Amino acid sequence: MQDEQLDQAMLFEVVENQLADNYPSEVKATLMRLRMTGSSYDDAIAMIACALAPEMVDVIEHQQSFNLARYVSHLNLLPQTPWLEES
Repeated sequence: MQDEQLDQAMLFEVVENQLADNYPSEVKATLMRLRMTGSSYDDAIAMIACALAPEMVDVIEHQQSFNLARYVSHLNLLPQTPWLEES
């Protein structure tokens, strides 16, 4: 359970860093879009972290390059998360 929380905390930290750096810019745009459609700040950050998670798994566990295009594609789909249903 502690590892899960650490992983979630790491994802949230990465999202916050992306917002601070404004890179990729789609993260900030997604945050603004989600907030304007009624999501709380915390919920929006959690959704963005959900879009980031598959990329982090590929980088950390599968030693693959970060797929920015796929990440942006997932950001554009939020609040829907169809990639979570893929096997």
